[in-house]
Amino acid sequence: MNTELKREIGVRTATAFVVGGVIGVGIFLTPAGMAKSLGSPMWLLIVWLTMGVTALCGALCYGELSARFPEAGGGYVYLREAYGPAVAFMYGWMAFLVMDPGLTAVLAVGLATYAGQVVRLSPLGMKALAIVAIMLVALVNIRGVRLGAWFMRGLMFLKLGLLAFIFLWAIAFQLGDWSNFAPFAARRAGSPTDLIGALAGGLVGAFFSFAGWWDLGKLAGEVKNPERTLPRALGFGVVGVTIVYVLTSLVFIYLVPMDQVTSGETFAAQAGEVLFGRAGGVVFSLGVVIAVLGSLMFVVMSAPRVYFAMARDRLFLSSVAALHPRYETPAFAIALQAVLASILVMVGSFNEIMSYFVFVVIVFLALTVVALFKLRRRDAQNHGFRTPGYPLTPAIFLALLLVMLVLIGGEKPKQAFWGVLVVSLGYPVYLFLFRDKRLVEKEGQL
Repeated sequence: MNTELKREIGVRTATAFVVGGVIGVGIFLTPAGMAKSLGSPMWLLIVWLTMGVTALCGALCYGELSARFPEAGGGYVYLREAYGPAVAFMYGWMAFLVMDPGLTAVLAVGLATYAGQVVRLSPLGMKALAIVAIMLVALVNIRGVRLGAWFMRGLMFLKLGLLAFIFLWAIAFQLGDWSNFAPFAARRAGSPTDLIGALAGGLVGAFFSFAGWWDLGKLAGEVKNPERTLPRALGFGVVGVTIVYVLTSLVFIYLVPMDQVTSGETFAAQAGEVLFGRAGGVVFSLGVVIAVLGSLMFVVMSAPRVYFAMARDRLFLSSVAALHPRYETPAFAIALQAVLASILVMVGSFNEIMSYFVFVVIVFLALTVVALFKLRRRDAQNHGFRTPGYPLTPAIFLALLLVMLVLIGGEKPKQAFWGVLVVSLGYPVYLFLFRDKRLVEKEGQL
């Protein structure tokens, strides 16, 4: 049974995965809420730059981890090497049962919702389109990494091209008003009086807008020269995302005065109307479809590599570790995720389910970065890339994650508790189904 992936992804394609996968619907919706609550262009800029710098710190840490362990699975592999198979299994248990199919369903339904605004689909039609989108993206990824990479690069260029066109069109034809930035530093009348609370909310929104760059490591088994390519792609990708978010937020403020902002949807519609008249809503809806399709493509490509890695470690169905005989991709793993996501789309209750596991996802992120300290003590050898500014760099990212845990856990303690509990149930499953089997296999190898 062939389980060796082909290394076909270069630095430009890997960077495209980060930029194309991270920039989704949030770029059209998040700036509105942040601008309204912060009440100042300066504070909005500070929040984006702060998140960009801290995300870059995390990306550099993941760059070293991926250089140390350049194999499929990403965070699963780093947790396995630092804490053992039980912790890694609980991460994979959560990813397979909830997060990956849930996120896939969220993205597909979001894509169908905005597409439905253009072609007027019924609710049933939107569900059908979401499932079709999942299946088509899965088939592209089964067909081969090279084909999936080609689609991902194309979607990224379309996405960035549209955002660049919006920026240049607005500036060139002076469709906005530079007075919308005044006062630049002082907060506008009517803004929430609690600046600390506004900053906290802005950081949470910005954090989720940046979410997903860490999934590039899951594709490490298919990256050429991974010790060099992955750190560079992570760094370039996060910097690129930061620049796009800052410029897009600024052009939105240029087009629509902050005191006229009501919600993300109306903010985007207002900006679209200023730019393109009555057709603005359609143009922005198509932009969202392209943006979300790129994120969907990245999730469907990267997530199944975790189950593939688990199966190779004898922590999942052994057949999931087999590659397609012709296309040499983890086809069964990709198909499993697509089927589960499609079921969630039909059931339609995935948003609430997902909210229970956000807290746990951040816990696993923190554990992964802490693993860098542990792995460095265990093995100080240079594996091709070392995190610049260590140990300050991981400490900065961990500080951000701690803030996120406090904010999210404080706002939704019940969901955080149940999420932790469900993930913890993965431990007895590991003990009952896999631990003894792995011990027997090890003894047989001695």
